[in-house]
Amino acid sequence: MYICICNAIRENELRKAARICTGDATAAYACLGKRPNCGQCLDDAQEILDAERAAMACDFFAVEAA
Repeated sequence: MYICICNAIRENELRKAARICTGDATAAYACLGKRPNCGQCLDDAQEILDAERAAMACDFFAVEAA
């Protein structure tokens, strides 16, 4: 699903960016070689980044506990 229509950024691309980039949605866009245009997508993009990073943290702790 497209999250950012202006830059044609898909959800899966944001999830990958969350794994390699730190910072907010604007920083993740920069990692993808893009920058926000209209800005309407930034809240949704940030939610995806936060969710992906939280899932990564859960995976990390699950491996540590095993």
